[in-house]
Amino acid sequence: MKAKILLAEDDTNLGFVIADQLKSEGYSVTLALDGSEAIQRFNQDKFHLCVFDVMMPKKDGFSLARDIRKIDKDIPILFLTAKSMTEDKVEGFQAGGDDYLTKPFDFQELNLRIKSLLKRVKFKTDEPEITNIQLGAYVFDTENYKLTHPNFEKSLTKKEAQILACLCKFKNQVVSREIVMNAVWGQEDYFIGRSLDVFITKLRKYLSEDASIQISNIHGIGFKLELN
Repeated sequence: MKAKILLAEDDTNLGFVIADQLKSEGYSVTLALDGSEAIQRFNQDKFHLCVFDVMMPKKDGFSLARDIRKIDKDIPILFLTAKSMTEDKVEGFQAGGDDYLTKPFDFQELNLRIKSLLKRVKFKTDEPEITNIQLGAYVFDTENYKLTHPNFEKSLTKKEAQILACLCKFKNQVVSREIVMNAVWGQEDYFIGRSLDVFITKLRKYLSEDASIQISNIHGIGFKLELN
Protein backbone atom coordinates (compact mmCIF):
# COMPACT_ATOMS: atom_id res chain seq x y z
CA MET A 1 0.00 0.00 0.00
CA LYS A 2 1.28 3.46 -0.91
CA ALA A 3 1.66 6.04 1.82
CA LYS A 4 -1.16 8.56 1.45
CA ILE A 5 -0.21 12.21 1.87
CA LEU A 6 -2.61 15.12 2.38
CA LEU A 7 -1.03 18.24 0.88
CA ALA A 8 -2.57 21.65 1.62
CA GLU A 9 -1.10 24.46 -0.47
CA ASP A 10 -2.99 27.52 -1.76
CA ASP A 11 -0.41 28.32 -4.46
CA THR A 12 -1.93 26.17 -7.21
CA ASN A 13 1.21 25.93 -9.33
CA LEU A 14 3.46 25.06 -6.40
CA GLY A 15 0.87 22.61 -5.10
CA PHE A 16 0.77 20.71 -8.38
CA VAL A 17 4.57 20.67 -8.63
CA ILE A 18 4.97 19.27 -5.10
CA ALA A 19 2.17 16.74 -5.67
CA ASP A 20 3.73 15.54 -8.95
CA GLN A 21 7.16 15.22 -7.34
CA LEU A 22 5.76 13.21 -4.43
CA LYS A 23 3.78 10.99 -6.79
CA SER A 24 6.98 10.29 -8.74
CA GLU A 25 8.46 9.05 -5.45
CA GLY A 26 5.64 6.52 -5.12
CA TYR A 27 3.28 8.38 -2.78
CA SER A 28 -0.46 8.82 -3.19
CA VAL A 29 -1.18 12.55 -2.88
CA THR A 30 -4.40 14.48 -2.31
CA LEU A 31 -4.07 18.23 -2.90
CA ALA A 32 -6.28 20.73 -1.08
CA LEU A 33 -6.13 24.42 -2.02
CA ASP A 34 -7.11 25.85 1.37
CA GLY A 35 -7.37 24.77 5.00
CA SER A 36 -11.13 24.35 4.90
CA GLU A 37 -10.93 21.90 2.00
CA ALA A 38 -8.04 20.08 3.71
CA ILE A 39 -9.99 19.26 6.89
CA GLN A 40 -12.85 17.93 4.76
CA ARG A 41 -10.47 15.79 2.72
CA PHE A 42 -8.91 14.48 5.92
CA ASN A 43 -12.28 13.19 7.08
CA GLN A 44 -13.05 11.59 3.73
CA ASP A 45 -10.00 9.34 3.50
CA LYS A 46 -7.26 7.63 5.49
CA PHE A 47 -3.93 9.48 5.36
CA HIS A 48 -0.51 8.59 6.74
CA LEU A 49 1.11 12.05 6.68
CA CYS A 50 0.11 15.71 6.25
CA VAL A 51 2.08 18.48 4.53
CA PHE A 52 0.57 21.92 5.22
CA ASP A 53 1.43 25.38 3.98
CA VAL A 54 1.09 27.85 6.85
CA MET A 55 -0.38 30.91 5.11
CA MET A 56 -3.66 29.79 3.53
CA PRO A 57 -7.14 31.31 3.09
CA LYS A 58 -10.21 30.22 5.11
CA LYS A 59 -8.08 28.27 7.60
CA ASP A 60 -4.32 28.72 8.08
CA GLY A 61 -1.95 25.79 8.52
CA PHE A 62 -1.62 26.18 12.29
CA SER A 63 -5.41 26.24 12.81
CA LEU A 64 -5.72 23.28 10.45
CA ALA A 65 -3.15 21.31 12.46
CA ARG A 66 -5.01 22.05 15.71
CA ASP A 67 -8.24 20.72 14.15
CA ILE A 68 -6.44 17.62 12.85
CA ARG A 69 -4.98 16.95 16.30
CA LYS A 70 -8.50 16.86 17.77
CA ILE A 71 -9.26 13.99 15.39
CA ASP A 72 -5.88 12.22 15.16
CA LYS A 73 -3.12 12.72 17.74
CA ASP A 74 -0.50 10.62 15.95
CA ILE A 75 -0.45 11.44 12.22
CA PRO A 76 2.79 13.26 11.29
CA ILE A 77 2.37 16.91 10.23
CA LEU A 78 5.03 18.79 8.27
CA PHE A 79 4.71 22.56 7.80
CA LEU A 80 5.86 24.44 4.70
CA THR A 81 6.28 28.17 5.20
CA ALA A 82 8.04 31.29 3.96
CA LYS A 83 8.47 32.33 7.60
CA SER A 84 11.75 31.51 9.29
CA MET A 85 11.27 33.33 12.60
CA THR A 86 11.83 31.23 15.71
CA GLU A 87 8.47 32.24 17.20
CA ASP A 88 6.68 30.98 14.07
CA LYS A 89 8.43 27.63 14.37
CA VAL A 90 7.50 27.45 18.05
CA GLU A 91 3.85 28.17 17.20
CA GLY A 92 3.95 25.44 14.57
CA PHE A 93 5.17 22.83 17.04
CA GLN A 94 2.68 24.01 19.66
CA ALA A 95 -0.09 23.60 17.06
CA GLY A 96 0.83 19.93 16.72
CA GLY A 97 3.43 19.97 13.96
CA ASP A 98 6.24 17.41 13.85
CA ASP A 99 8.60 19.13 11.42
CA TYR A 100 9.11 22.45 9.65
CA LEU A 101 10.56 23.32 6.23
CA THR A 102 11.18 26.90 5.13
CA LYS A 103 10.46 27.99 1.54
CA PRO A 104 12.17 27.89 -0.86
CA PHE A 105 13.25 24.33 -0.17
CA ASP A 106 15.03 21.58 -2.03
CA PHE A 107 12.66 18.74 -2.95
CA GLN A 108 15.23 16.13 -1.95
CA GLU A 109 15.18 17.55 1.59
CA LEU A 110 11.36 17.45 1.63
CA ASN A 111 11.43 13.83 0.51
CA LEU A 112 13.98 12.87 3.18
CA ARG A 113 11.94 14.55 5.91
CA ILE A 114 8.79 12.76 4.78
CA LYS A 115 10.59 9.41 4.81
CA SER A 116 11.92 10.16 8.30
CA LEU A 117 8.45 11.02 9.63
CA LEU A 118 6.90 7.90 8.09
CA LYS A 119 9.68 5.78 9.58
CA ARG A 120 9.01 7.35 12.98
CA VAL A 121 5.39 6.16 12.92
CA LYS A 122 6.50 2.78 11.49
CA PHE A 123 4.47 3.01 8.30
CA LYS A 124 4.23 -0.37 6.58
CA THR A 125 3.42 -0.68 2.89
CA ASP A 126 1.74 -4.04 3.43
CA GLU A 127 -0.63 -2.68 6.09
CA PRO A 128 -4.22 -3.46 5.03
CA GLU A 129 -6.56 -0.52 4.57
CA ILE A 130 -9.75 -0.79 6.62
CA THR A 131 -12.84 0.26 4.67
CA ASN A 132 -15.48 -1.84 6.46
CA ILE A 133 -16.33 -0.97 10.08
CA GLN A 134 -18.39 -3.35 12.22
CA LEU A 135 -21.08 -1.51 14.19
CA GLY A 136 -23.07 -4.11 16.12
CA ALA A 137 -25.23 -5.92 13.56
CA TYR A 138 -24.25 -3.40 10.88
CA VAL A 139 -21.28 -3.16 8.54
CA PHE A 140 -20.37 0.39 7.49
CA ASP A 141 -18.64 0.50 4.09
CA THR A 142 -16.82 3.85 4.31
CA GLU A 143 -15.62 3.71 0.72
CA ASN A 144 -19.00 3.09 -0.93
CA TYR A 145 -21.18 4.92 1.63
CA LYS A 146 -23.23 1.81 2.46
CA LEU A 147 -24.68 0.63 5.75
CA THR A 148 -25.50 -3.08 5.65
CA HIS A 149 -27.75 -4.90 8.14
CA PRO A 150 -28.77 -8.59 7.86
CA ASN A 151 -32.26 -7.40 6.88
CA PHE A 152 -31.44 -4.50 4.55
CA GLU A 153 -28.82 -2.29 2.93
CA LYS A 154 -28.91 1.50 3.15
CA SER A 155 -27.05 3.81 0.76
CA LEU A 156 -25.88 6.89 2.65
CA THR A 157 -25.38 10.36 1.26
CA LYS A 158 -21.82 11.66 1.27
CA LYS A 159 -22.49 13.94 4.27
CA GLU A 160 -24.19 11.11 6.23
CA ALA A 161 -21.21 8.83 5.57
CA GLN A 162 -18.71 11.53 6.55
CA ILE A 163 -20.50 12.24 9.83
CA LEU A 164 -20.77 8.55 10.69
CA ALA A 165 -17.09 8.04 9.84
CA CYS A 166 -16.18 10.90 12.17
CA LEU A 167 -18.26 9.42 14.98
CA CYS A 168 -16.63 6.02 14.39
CA LYS A 169 -13.18 7.55 14.89
CA PHE A 170 -14.33 8.50 18.38
CA LYS A 171 -16.35 5.34 19.06
CA ASN A 172 -17.43 5.24 22.73
CA GLN A 173 -15.87 8.67 23.23
CA VAL A 174 -17.38 12.15 23.27
CA VAL A 175 -16.74 14.15 20.09
CA SER A 176 -17.50 17.87 20.01
CA ARG A 177 -19.88 19.44 17.53
CA GLU A 178 -17.03 21.69 16.37
CA ILE A 179 -14.87 18.71 15.41
CA VAL A 180 -17.67 17.12 13.37
CA MET A 181 -18.59 20.38 11.61
CA ASN A 182 -14.97 21.16 10.74
CA ALA A 183 -14.32 17.61 9.58
CA VAL A 184 -17.39 17.46 7.32
CA TRP A 185 -18.03 21.08 6.25
CA GLY A 186 -14.61 22.61 6.88
CA GLN A 187 -16.14 25.33 9.07
CA GLU A 188 -18.67 25.84 11.84
CA ASP A 189 -21.64 28.18 12.22
CA TYR A 190 -25.26 28.16 13.43
CA PHE A 191 -26.80 26.97 10.15
CA ILE A 192 -24.27 24.16 9.71
CA GLY A 193 -25.04 23.14 13.30
CA ARG A 194 -28.73 22.85 12.49
CA SER A 195 -27.93 20.75 9.40
CA LEU A 196 -25.73 18.51 11.55
CA ASP A 197 -28.64 17.87 13.94
CA VAL A 198 -30.84 16.81 11.01
CA PHE A 199 -28.19 14.35 9.77
CA ILE A 200 -27.69 12.93 13.28
CA THR A 201 -31.44 12.28 13.51
CA LYS A 202 -31.32 10.40 10.20
CA LEU A 203 -28.33 8.30 11.29
CA ARG A 204 -30.13 7.35 14.51
CA LYS A 205 -33.05 6.10 12.41
CA TYR A 206 -30.77 4.06 10.14
CA LEU A 207 -29.08 2.44 13.17
CA SER A 208 -32.30 1.82 15.11
CA GLU A 209 -32.47 -1.88 14.19
CA ASP A 210 -29.74 -2.61 16.73
CA ALA A 211 -30.55 -1.51 20.29
CA SER A 212 -26.89 -1.86 21.33
CA ILE A 213 -25.98 1.18 19.20
CA GLN A 214 -26.78 4.71 20.30
CA ILE A 215 -25.76 8.19 19.20
CA SER A 216 -26.15 10.17 22.41
CA ASN A 217 -26.36 13.94 22.73
CA ILE A 218 -23.83 15.24 25.25
CA HIS A 219 -25.36 18.55 26.30
CA GLY A 220 -23.21 21.56 25.52
CA ILE A 221 -20.44 19.44 23.98
CA GLY A 222 -21.45 17.14 21.14
CA PHE A 223 -22.16 13.47 20.53
CA LYS A 224 -21.11 9.97 21.54
CA LEU A 225 -21.45 6.87 19.37
CA GLU A 226 -21.97 4.14 21.97
CA LEU A 227 -21.74 0.40 21.35
CA ASN A 228 -22.82 -1.75 24.28
